[in-house]
Amino acid sequence: MTKDLSHLEWQKPSSVDENTPNYLEIASEGDNVYIRENTNPGLVVTTTRRKLDAWIKGAKAGEFDHFIA
Repeated sequence: MTKDLSHLEWQKPSSVDENTPNYLEIASEGDNVYIRENTNPGLVVTTTRRKLDAWIKGAKAGEFDHFIA
């Protein structure tokens, strides 16, 4: 069953303009955080604020750099 997320306020990065073809959008509700690509808004990743915070800290610390090397 798909949850209706149409009521959420999706946020774009401040760097997005009319020339930006692909970017991520993020929304939250309670402790849930939703992330989607602008080109495929029907596919949404759901996580929690705590898990997203841990992931961002890990990304800043370089823990995932091997994925792009």
